[in-house]
Amino acid sequence: MGLIFKMTEKEKCAIFIDGGYFNKVSKSFFNEPKIDYLKLSEKISSDLNLTRLRTYFYHCLPIVRKDNKEDVVKQSNMQKFLSNLKRLPRFEVKLGRLQFICNQFKQKMIDVLMSLDIATMSYENQIQHAVIIAGDSDFVPAIKKAKEYGIIVHLYYHPSSAHNEILDEVDELHEINQEFISSCLVE
Repeated sequence: MGLIFKMTEKEKCAIFIDGGYFNKVSKSFFNEPKIDYLKLSEKISSDLNLTRLRTYFYHCLPIVRKDNKEDVVKQSNMQKFLSNLKRLPRFEVKLGRLQFICNQFKQKMIDVLMSLDIATMSYENQIQHAVIIAGDSDFVPAIKKAKEYGIIVHLYYHPSSAHNEILDEVDELHEINQEFISSCLVE
């Protein structure tokens, strides 16, 4: 009688990237490298031994102030970047909007969009792992909800720019360091 081996399928993950957070980390700590987001996604899923269902990238288009040519260039560059991301396999781009509040540009709706996606995909059992690149404690309720549904939550973060509440809530921490960044560069 022959043995029958059942191939076990890898567990699925979705990667949720707060683009504003990741840009800030890249600029502040790694000299603003050119990141290959497909490489980044493949590295994460490979390192965690998971199958990537999809990568979600959340960001805002720059505000274009009246008669400001620099703003027009920034917005055009961001639109090209986002168009290229959308064409990557299993990538989705979701946009919030920027508002000028207290002399600062602030992202609006990003945390809500990302939190809804994390909670919905967890509830619908589409994934077994949620991989989050963020540092904001606003994601804690979504993380708690995902964990209630049995999801393992991973956080990729930089130690100098992540809130203690999110660090305390996730299941596994993965530091964004020079080695990680170097493995995700555009060639």
